Amino acid sequence: MLVLAAAGAAAWQLVPDGGDQGRTISVGTTDAVTSLDPAGAYDAGSWALFSNVFQSLLTFGPGATVPEPDAAESCDFAGTDLRVYRCELREGLTFPDGREMTAEDVKFSLDRLRKIDSPVGPASLFTTLKSVEARDRTVTFRLSSPDATLPYKLATGAGAIVDRTAYPADALRTEPGADGTGPYLLASYTKGESAVLRPNTDYRGAVGGSGRPVELRYYADSAALDRAYQERKIQVATRQLPPDTLAGLSPSDPDQRVTEADSSETRNLYLNTRDDAPLSDARVRQAVAWLVDRDRLAADVYQGTVDPLYSLIPAGITGHTTAFFDRYPDQDPERARRLLTEAGVALPVRFTLAYAEGRGAAEAEAAELKRQLEADDGLFDVTVKGYEWTDFQKRWAAGELDAYAVGWVADYPDPDTFGAPLIGTGSTMNTGYSNETVDRLIEQGQRYADRGAADDDFRAIQDVVARDVPVIPLWQRKEYVVADEAVAGGQDLTDGTGVFRLWRLDWI
Repeated sequence: MLVLAAAGAAAWQLVPDGGDQGRTISVGTTDAVTSLDPAGAYDAGSWALFSNVFQSLLTFGPGATVPEPDAAESCDFAGTDLRVYRCELREGLTFPDGREMTAEDVKFSLDRLRKIDSPVGPASLFTTLKSVEARDRTVTFRLSSPDATLPYKLATGAGAIVDRTAYPADALRTEPGADGTGPYLLASYTKGESAVLRPNTDYRGAVGGSGRPVELRYYADSAALDRAYQERKIQVATRQLPPDTLAGLSPSDPDQRVTEADSSETRNLYLNTRDDAPLSDARVRQAVAWLVDRDRLAADVYQGTVDPLYSLIPAGITGHTTAFFDRYPDQDPERARRLLTEAGVALPVRFTLAYAEGRGAAEAEAAELKRQLEADDGLFDVTVKGYEWTDFQKRWAAGELDAYAVGWVADYPDPDTFGAPLIGTGSTMNTGYSNETVDRLIEQGQRYADRGAADDDFRAIQDVVARDVPVIPLWQRKEYVVADEAVAGGQDLTDGTGVFRLWRLDWI
């Protein structure tokens, strides 16, 4: 990812500008692309781009809760033990150079992702994957344990299929560009500025066809995104306008189209549990939990555009509970003080709270959390520090941060995406937390073909997490998309399934 970031510093162009069918629709966001290589990125900004320029074997339709075939013609488990999964590849899929996609490309893509195992990549999603076999147009996945969630994971950016002749097998790609078979071709890319997408007329898959030409524009912070929209430099704004702008939006505004919808995006405060960290003792982390005031965060920092969250799993997803409210129902400095005294730590407990610069109201949120933790004099002394997004990712991946607030966009609409990646041993969030009971319940929850049957396991997981506190849920976001009155389809752009549907945008 680091090499790609450097290589992408300058603009490049792959596809000629000619051949546009209609005007380009410009979409603005504060999300950042950390890598153009699917093996080296596990973040919302990169995956939003991937879902348009790459194909996976499966995808999620608008509002869907189960995946459907995309690059595959069909997929299904062989037998009832959920250990063998087979897909038949769709015919006629071609990469930008005209070479036809084969089952070997699918095998290559998954094998290289796991072999590279980038510290900021998505290889951790495939811990149950033992092997991938390719024969003719058939791809067979063999699993080390039953995993009903494999189809969901294959439908994400982690399942993006790359051209095996254009990507190295054991390292991230250093050449700029993205060679996929999605609805769009990446015509040009300037790191931190824009990605120009041209309709892929050779696309074959679940979407049914390409959309209008689109330019994704990336902004350093919410204020810059807001200015760009107000000045009509972009026609669509999403993720994330400032809270005061969002609070003032009205669906009845005749000059723009406003979509407000429930979302499965959450934000959590992650705490470093390693022995040498200032928050290593569970009692110290419990003391932090007794002081966090989510209602103040939601009302004062986010002006009512988010909802307080007391569950690792958001409302609307199987397994949602109020585990943290049940254990820490009110702010209680005296309970916090007793826990710190019991832990025998020197007061105040000093630690650094990190956040990603330019990501919504992250700075104001960190300042409010500092105020809350320091309100009872002598308990905590919090230093707040912001980092550029890519640097922020590297630091938490290296275990360098004491505490850090990170938003989590569901990879797929299933509670499993809030399990292993967040609190399982070796999790993507890398808090150093490991609990055998949690790991067993996560694995057990993957065994149910009926995903509703996993409810009890994920409820039990959250009880353990609320006790051990490697993470503190903060809030659940509402999804906002604002579009010029001349643009339709904004309501279908994103819906919590992890797919960013630029092809649904159109001029009226």
